[in-house]
Amino acid sequence: MKHSSIRIICEAAVLMALAQILSYIKLYEFPNGGSIDCAMIPIILFAVRYGPGWGTGVGFVYGAMQYFFANGISIDWTTIICDYFIAYALLGLGAGLFHGRKYGVYYGTLCGGFLRFLAHLVVGAIVWGKYMPPEFFGMTMTNPWFYSLLYNGSYMLLDMAICTVLFSLLYRPLRKYFTCADLRAAQTQAKSA
Repeated sequence: MKHSSIRIICEAAVLMALAQILSYIKLYEFPNGGSIDCAMIPIILFAVRYGPGWGTGVGFVYGAMQYFFANGISIDWTTIICDYFIAYALLGLGAGLFHGRKYGVYYGTLCGGFLRFLAHLVVGAIVWGKYMPPEFFGMTMTNPWFYSLLYNGSYMLLDMAICTVLFSLLYRPLRKYFTCADLRAAQTQAKSA
């Protein structure tokens, strides 16, 4: 294994652990899964630093951690796969598409968050829609797609907003990490040595 691979794996482990810890600090938790927290921040940051391949892998592993270590809620295997493994893999993929860009954490939050939302939307309408309540947010529910849109959109929009605000607060002091300037400097130093 090259030195850079070891660094990537170590950083992945630390950021996944941080994401797992942050997932326990919930502002609000919905009854059938989904919560408002800032656990996406470390996954987005890792994906933006190392690209879509690594980001997808870390998102996938983090999805497994979420299910097994955070009392994941599921009905059957499709909800386990879609709401955890695929949803977080898509978060890492979407964020990783903005690897090394100046404002990659913001674009990554929007793209990765949207892709994660799509996974939750589809499984919410197809599987969870069978358990749709007659009323949600004071509205009569007749369409499982609309119910899934409201349910999943409510916490995903807030999660994305929290990530954006926290990235804004941290951008100036941590810019070199958000833009991968530290990684480029390490590569330049390794080549000159």
